[in-house]
Amino acid sequence: MTINNAMASAARAVQLRAHALRMVHAVNASHIGTCLSMADILAVLYGGVLNVKPTEPEWPDRDRLVLSKGHGAAILYAALAEAGFFELEELATYCQLGSRLTGHISHHVPGVEVSTGSLGHGLSFGSGMALAMKADGHPGRVFVILSDGELDEGSNWEPILLAPHLKLDNLIAIVDYNKIQSFGTVDEVLPLEPLKAKWEAFGWEVREVNGHEHEALHSTLAAIPFSSGKPSVVIAHTIKGKGVSFMENELAWHYRSPNAALLEQALQELGCNS
Repeated sequence: MTINNAMASAARAVQLRAHALRMVHAVNASHIGTCLSMADILAVLYGGVLNVKPTEPEWPDRDRLVLSKGHGAAILYAALAEAGFFELEELATYCQLGSRLTGHISHHVPGVEVSTGSLGHGLSFGSGMALAMKADGHPGRVFVILSDGELDEGSNWEPILLAPHLKLDNLIAIVDYNKIQSFGTVDEVLPLEPLKAKWEAFGWEVREVNGHEHEALHSTLAAIPFSSGKPSVVIAHTIKGKGVSFMENELAWHYRSPNAALLEQALQELGCNS
């Protein structure tokens, strides 16, 4: 990893945030807070970590990305468009009638492996993919981005238990740990701590990182697998609404959409043109 890589992905994260803000504003949609918290993670993944071919999205040896928190669709679409999977202009069709850019992530979009939206399913999908790729001798890896709130779902803990038994060291979970879920803070709704110890007890190799520090993200993800024969999990400590002062750590922005004035303010804070 070089400082140049970190600088490039940080700049890309700003663009992803700006795209998502414009997309959500245009259709009065929700979930901008969860989009902003994982912008840096996606910018790093598509900034050189993922082995993919945007002009050949079905390339057999590709790495797979599963966005289990499918309500964060807008920013993944932005990341895919910026990476070249489809034209940037298509982002303007987000949530429009007839658009393939639906409000929860859709596999009809190039670069999207699985449609998600009902929480708690992505890691099971990812584990099955990783197992099949091992069996077929494919070199690719499977990255699954999870929300912290969806770890309340018991369906997640089945693959968390199974993946180490199957020695799926081509499986990487990334927890977007922004500490806020749909009805309050994680601690208020259902505490997850000690989260690192829980994953370790199930047999995963765990790393914790600041999910907004690009150098740390690059170096951590470059070290995967953390241990041969074991799945890896990155607990990324993030801030919901990161990058826009009035959205940061505010539950309301799980649901609200910025009006024109707030959109302009948000883009100015990011250093982008409205």
